[in-house]
Amino acid sequence: MLLNYLTVKTFGDHEIIIDKSRFIAHFKRTETEEEAVAFIQEIKKKHSSATHNCSAYLIGEHDQIQKANDDGEPSGTAGVPMLEVLKKRKLKDVTVVVTRYFGGIKLGAGGLIRAYGKSVSEGLNEIGIVERKWTQIIETEVDYTWLGTLEQQIRQSNYELKEIQYLENVSIYTYVPSEETDAFISWMTNLTNGRARIELKESIYLESDYK
Repeated sequence: MLLNYLTVKTFGDHEIIIDKSRFIAHFKRTETEEEAVAFIQEIKKKHSSATHNCSAYLIGEHDQIQKANDDGEPSGTAGVPMLEVLKKRKLKDVTVVVTRYFGGIKLGAGGLIRAYGKSVSEGLNEIGIVERKWTQIIETEVDYTWLGTLEQQIRQSNYELKEIQYLENVSIYTYVPSEETDAFISWMTNLTNGRARIELKESIYLESDYK
């Protein structure tokens, strides 16, 4: 399991015009090849009147599955440059389909490569990329006298406060990168002189915008 990786936001599309041709880049996060193929077919059906629906996808922790399809464009001028943009951005589990409505002006091989690459690159800039970090949620339960100190310390740290529950004691829930779990527990133990009850809760991928 990857502790952190980059991918696209769930779904989005972006259109550009190059020499009167419309290029519409459609993106979706896909974790299996079946999801990727289904998304490609969905876009092809939606844009069945388009001149081309070229596609590329990367699947797996180590990009085990990589596919590119030119859908009628000259070989190597569409799918591969699209795939290369995904790889250059170091994205994972993502599928892109670029729909082209021909505008009457031929672009040539070099022009096509640049156009499809630009469509994907500008599309990613528009819809956004997220970083997913494998994160441990940790509950720190203390007497109310510790609340002010711990809340302030957590908010000033690099950890993200999830929520605070006010019951007989106060429970502070914090998002902690999984590799920093032991360090966080030691930190909380030292801050409270060992008077905190610390419990590991669920682990999740925490997403944040990547710039």
